[in-house]
Amino acid sequence: MLQVITLIIVALLVAVDQLIKLLVIEHLEPIGSLPLIDDIIRLKYAENTGAAFGSFSEKTSFLSVFTLILIVAGIAYLFLKKRKVDFEYVCITLIVAGGLGNLIDRVFRGFVVDYIEPLFIDFAIFNFADILVTCSCIAYAIWMFYDVYRDCKKEKGNNHE
Repeated sequence: MLQVITLIIVALLVAVDQLIKLLVIEHLEPIGSLPLIDDIIRLKYAENTGAAFGSFSEKTSFLSVFTLILIVAGIAYLFLKKRKVDFEYVCITLIVAGGLGNLIDRVFRGFVVDYIEPLFIDFAIFNFADILVTCSCIAYAIWMFYDVYRDCKKEKGNNHE
């Protein structure tokens, strides 16, 4: 049952991502950009043929295959052993959803549609799927460091007894 719920969540997040991108293509591409909050953030249509921050530009085929491998690995990790929902499970589910959203763009458009541009810092234009992947990866990394720290502390406490 958990796998079905996970797939539904992934499908809903991918649908939200793709719906936003369709709206961006239909309404934002013709005008280019739209300020949301002056000097803070605007919507700006961009076609990204690379990965995060424009790296691997024009390597769409490589990125598509690499992303597909990571998505399959993530799904396998979630589904192959009996798991309970925990922080790790949620992070990997969100990473898979974001990766799948951008993979759909690469395969069917040849580029990823980006549209969120922060103006208060020099930063790349990004999208909803990027937020899912990036925030989940950062949260997961912090959680893993905390988990290792907690285990080391616990082990140290057991050695002094």
